Amino acid sequence: MDPKTTALVLIEYQNDFATPGGALHDAVKGVMESTDMLANTVETVAKARELGATVVFAPITFTDDYHELSPEPYGILKGVVDSRSFRKGTWGAEIVDALTPQPGDIVIEGKRGLCGFATTNLDFILRSRGIQTVALGGFLTNCCVESTMRTAYEKGYNVITLKDCTAALSEEEQRVAVEKTYPMFSRPMGHNEFLGELAGEKAIAMAGRGYEA
Repeated sequence: MDPKTTALVLIEYQNDFATPGGALHDAVKGVMESTDMLANTVETVAKARELGATVVFAPITFTDDYHELSPEPYGILKGVVDSRSFRKGTWGAEIVDALTPQPGDIVIEGKRGLCGFATTNLDFILRSRGIQTVALGGFLTNCCVESTMRTAYEKGYNVITLKDCTAALSEEEQRVAVEKTYPMFSRPMGHNEFLGELAGEKAIAMAGRGYEA
């Protein structure tokens, strides 16, 4: 796994999900705690940056009246509207402080639904940078992360899902997604395994140039 052709794509690490007081935090905090997903993600992002991987944030945002959506939304997007989540300009829509984007990171704009590719230029950005491997973390394990995973798989990327950098609404949903669905469309990994493979490729390259790994 070459860091130069690898992107870490972080889906909806926003206060409404990830921070106490967020509109949807109580719904995900149990699984967040059991996977330790926020701390794992912070570690992964820092080390991936250091190794030279591309860090991409994919937040979801809406206008205050949600006029981008159907007048009668249903399913998961109805839950977003009913909870008044992810409104542009609000604290809840902001990326969590622990993962504040740094110079060189990319923040994707225009995500309005489940898949990170569908209403954004994510694919254009990844291909422009020569990205071949996409590693995914975020919310919800079996919703936006899964939708993005499936599309990335169909677009021909080497897809990795970070099992301990994701959270769902329940332990059962988390388990079924990670154990049953993720292996169909990705290579599921813990964050340490991912970082080990990423660092291993860099170590090989450095050794070839006569450096200590």
